[in-house]
Amino acid sequence: MEAEKRLAAARVRLILDKPFLGALTLHLPFVAANWCRTTATDMKHLYYNPEYVEKLNLSQIEFVLAHEALHCALNHFVRRGSRVRSRWDIACDHAINPVLYREGLQIPPGVVLIDVFEGMTAEEIYPMIEEETEEETLDDHLYGDDGGGEGQQGGGGRPRPPAREELEQLAEAWRQHLAQALQQAGKLDGTLARMVGDTLQPTLPWKMVLARHLSQLARDDYSYFRPSRREGGVIFPSLKSMQADLIVAIDTSGSISEEEMKAFCAEIDGIKGQIRASIDLLACDAALSGPWHFEPWDEFSPPESFAGGGGTDFRPVFEWAEGSQPRLLLYFTDAIGEFPESEPSYPVIWLVKGKGEVPWGERIQLN
Repeated sequence: MEAEKRLAAARVRLILDKPFLGALTLHLPFVAANWCRTTATDMKHLYYNPEYVEKLNLSQIEFVLAHEALHCALNHFVRRGSRVRSRWDIACDHAINPVLYREGLQIPPGVVLIDVFEGMTAEEIYPMIEEETEEETLDDHLYGDDGGGEGQQGGGGRPRPPAREELEQLAEAWRQHLAQALQQAGKLDGTLARMVGDTLQPTLPWKMVLARHLSQLARDDYSYFRPSRREGGVIFPSLKSMQADLIVAIDTSGSISEEEMKAFCAEIDGIKGQIRASIDLLACDAALSGPWHFEPWDEFSPPESFAGGGGTDFRPVFEWAEGSQPRLLLYFTDAIGEFPESEPSYPVIWLVKGKGEVPWGERIQLN
């Protein structure tokens, strides 16, 4: 009972001192759990080890409560995708801890705070976490694809994580909780404001989207195709490589500055260095320039400047691409111009500067 009283007192203080964070914690009823190292959440409850809670002061308990609530409110449990679970959990903790520290909450003993991660999302932090990391999360993250239904229990009384469908429903409920808490608390500042804004109006970083596509298109994997009769009947795995043939088109009309073109090329160079991809680079305002072709082993060295400065017509790029059938076409533009009448058979990503809309393909906001 002493631990639950301390949790309740800390929550009241958090509501008074940090109304936004305090409002979020109201959606996580407390459940005592001896199986829990410290605290845990399944997006429905806040589980706690009484012995752990009793060792913390009220400010540290406020940190723990807000930590669990932010995991839920920022939908960390549905954003993992195909990432390694242990590394993703660490990345999520590192995304939250600096935010709560800047909010003036006291970090509990044993919690690592790394300054370089301040202001970064879990997706940005994840590649920086070692594959065989020995770090531990502050809490237990109860989610996964092996979840059961409401009220089912795992081993030792541990609640079974929500199944995928329920997880999506919980994520939507937490988006509503987040919007309500923001409305009640008013304006937020700093990194917390950006995190909340990205959750309520998600804008996926374009580099992340591009990396996702390219990692699917160009990967090293093992093939188990049956060998020919001359090779015998035993099937051994063989390493196969799939190369991504990528077209990058740059809008060189008057609305795109030369500095922006160079910045875009620098980002493409960075991604090209991480995966196996051949690139055909095109420049186009109303007329086409290029292509400049780069094999996977080539250094990505685009021209110092591009011809252009006129109006915008996207059709020449797609007419050129008809003969090559790329695995992906990436178009950097303000999306104000003449589009082809029909969507091509290959995927297209538009990286849009400004508010222009696209008729098809995947649109990613650059600014």
